[in-house]
Amino acid sequence: MAIEGKADARAGIDRGASAAPLPAGDRPGPARNKVGRSSRLREFDTATILGLAGAFTLIAAAISMGGSWGAFVDIPAMFIVVGGTFAVTTISFDLADVARAQHIVLKSIARPVRNPAVAVIEVLQIAERCRREGLLELHRELADRGTDAFLLRGLELAADGMPGTEMERIMRKEMNAVVERHAQGADVLHRAAEVAPAMGLIGTLVGLVQMLGNLEDPSTIGPSMAVALLTTFYGAILANTVFAPLAGKLERRTVDETLLNEIYLSASASIGRQENPRRLELLLNTLLPPAKRVTYFT
Repeated sequence: MAIEGKADARAGIDRGASAAPLPAGDRPGPARNKVGRSSRLREFDTATILGLAGAFTLIAAAISMGGSWGAFVDIPAMFIVVGGTFAVTTISFDLADVARAQHIVLKSIARPVRNPAVAVIEVLQIAERCRREGLLELHRELADRGTDAFLLRGLELAADGMPGTEMERIMRKEMNAVVERHAQGADVLHRAAEVAPAMGLIGTLVGLVQMLGNLEDPSTIGPSMAVALLTTFYGAILANTVFAPLAGKLERRTVDETLLNEIYLSASASIGRQENPRRLELLLNTLLPPAKRVTYFT
């Protein structure tokens, strides 16, 4: 996806090998940025994968060093916590919302991590080429190359001759719809994080009632106490190592996605109005944090 320029010392980003070659007339001059991390550099969010794996590995190591795995496995406790959390969360929303939240979370982990500085260089080169070659041919080329769908949507509207104001209104509605979907997914995860410890407490009470109701039979005390303790254990793990961290990650990804889409929206509207790409560079740099601002034109 990346169409890359040359490196700005302030941005501190190196050129990636996956950049598509540009025609000679479109190649950046000496003062342009060279942005190295492709916006499709990684296929998975390694921080999330490593964090989840690390947390469960440490818990597993503590269990292995301190006792038997069998003591920490209890099917009735799992039913109460896992099944109860899913059921109560579904009461708060519905099956479609819960399923959509799962899809959004998996997509946020598996989708490429995009760099906003790369996106700025990309759209500046697109704007420059549009002034030389026209938008229709370039749109076909970008579609074949797998460019971001939101950017392609904006370029398609620009190619259709839609006024810039109308284009911005339509794209901003689409962008707000994405934010709302992500917010709903985060709400589902936050609700699950609240419910899991509560289901653990309910399981603890169930186990204690079973134990106290069968004190005359010593063989029932152990299983009942296991349910009482392990439900709390399972609820705490699910809430604090899975649901709450994933909700926070999804909220962070929503912020990143909004920034990228804001860049694509501004660029598409500028291209549709046939503005000077130098003006677009100034506009896009206002969207970036100072450390990631780029210098594309001399």
